[in-house]
Amino acid sequence: MNCMAKEKKLPTMVDVARQAGVALGTVSRVVNGQQVGEEFKSKVEEAIDQLGYRYNSSGRALRTGSSKIIALIIPNTINPYFALLVHHINMELDKRDYRMLLCFTEYDKDRENEYIQLARQNRVDGIIALTYNPRLTIPGDIPFVTIDRFFSTSVPCIAADNFGGGYIAAHKLKELGCRKVAFLRTSSVITNEPAKRKDGFVSACVETELPFEIMDLDDSQPFEKMKQFLISHTDHGRLEFDGLFVGTDALAWQVIQVLRSMRIQVPEDVQVIGFDGIRMFGNQEMIVSTIVQPVREIAESSVNTVLSHHFANLPSLICLPVTYAYGGTTRE
Repeated sequence: MNCMAKEKKLPTMVDVARQAGVALGTVSRVVNGQQVGEEFKSKVEEAIDQLGYRYNSSGRALRTGSSKIIALIIPNTINPYFALLVHHINMELDKRDYRMLLCFTEYDKDRENEYIQLARQNRVDGIIALTYNPRLTIPGDIPFVTIDRFFSTSVPCIAADNFGGGYIAAHKLKELGCRKVAFLRTSSVITNEPAKRKDGFVSACVETELPFEIMDLDDSQPFEKMKQFLISHTDHGRLEFDGLFVGTDALAWQVIQVLRSMRIQVPEDVQVIGFDGIRMFGNQEMIVSTIVQPVREIAESSVNTVLSHHFANLPSLICLPVTYAYGGTTRE
């Protein structure tokens, strides 16, 4: 006697139709998101749940030319800004009856290219990507939208107004009484839109005759380099700057911890402005005074762009406005 268990057969559309007591075409219309009467839709969905039916999106793509799936390639969701971006892109896709193929790269350059190939193999309808590979291979046969990084006039880029954000930050520090300021950021090997935060800051400082200094932190040891910079610009317990603009809110939070360990008070001794608009627990007060990126609008624009029927005629850069928000690290 053969004691080996027989492999369980996966349920098919035919099984769902039989279970629901409807025509096979009705099941097909439901799983493909087409119009069908509410009563029939409920019966089909109930049968799908009971049988554990799983729809083959690759098969659907071959039959209809659309998988109803968009790939999102992003470093991680540990960073609160990335997490918020993932949330809003997912919500925007859901509104349009699309699903997300979420790919985490963890800043691995090779993995970015691997995920692009994975997305193509799964016949996704488009890719939205926030990438760091200087030699990234952009597919020519699928809609591809980038966030924060310009590749070419044929690849649409969605970004916040980074230049404007740096400009606003410098003017705000000047308005709040700062007499000498500095900009701290983590440098990158690629040219991207966030690099313009420095340009906007410098432009406003020159315009207002506000003395400033720029510190580019090494990617490999940003915390140690930042600490050394702050210590080297401290004399008898006083920092020579009374205003700091920091490239991201996450880095600004680290800067504040170092300043407090040096017994330098924020915002009494030095005022700090970050960039991103990160909130405590995702939806409460700002973690620092900051330049707020319009994340919901970035997500909406990214989804609208990747799903556009006129993809080839879209602008190469869509730049969205930023705002300043108080978060307790400036004197107001």
